[in-house]
Amino acid sequence: MDRRTFSRHAAGLAGALALAGAGLPERVRAQGGAPVEGVDFRTLARPITVPANGKIEVLEFFWYACPHCFAFEPAVGAWAHRLPADVRFSRVPVGFDARKETHQRIYYTWEALGLVEQMHLSTFLRFHIQHRPIDNLRDMLEFARENGLDVGKVGQAWDSFGVQTRCREARRLEDDYGIEQMPEMAIAGRFVAVARPSVLATTDWLIDRIHRPG
Repeated sequence: MDRRTFSRHAAGLAGALALAGAGLPERVRAQGGAPVEGVDFRTLARPITVPANGKIEVLEFFWYACPHCFAFEPAVGAWAHRLPADVRFSRVPVGFDARKETHQRIYYTWEALGLVEQMHLSTFLRFHIQHRPIDNLRDMLEFARENGLDVGKVGQAWDSFGVQTRCREARRLEDDYGIEQMPEMAIAGRFVAVARPSVLATTDWLIDRIHRPG
């Protein structure tokens, strides 16, 4: 699927990723063996250079307006807390089009202000429970004001060079990994676990594969 038109085709994943919280390696094996390349995950033809810090880098590609990412958030949040010490998990907001690029700024504004833990879930709730998307700076400042944040600092971060740089880096990563759907998980610059109910189980399996390359 052309990722630039993903939002018009997302219905095919409706509700499926709500099951992802049960996705452990044992679950994958119980459903018929190891994940299947080309179905559950992709191997990159050209591996991506990742930080040489002794950690296995795992990235979640998401979009605040994506209902599947919203359903997935509790599962991936709990899963991230039980990762091995040598795994580094990060979120990457996608920027497939102009609206998604605006939504990228939300996440990186929170990151710049050290507010991801406080505001990430609240942002999802605003989109999907309150049905009040954040599509411009005015919406963002209103949201900040409602949550008792320093509106001036939020506005400065939103337009900052640092946030713009992080958005460019995110778009480079989504291109390098060939991200087409959300949520997808990128592992160690080598693999992408595709958006299926077993995405976390597949990610665990790939991490284990890297731990035991033989």
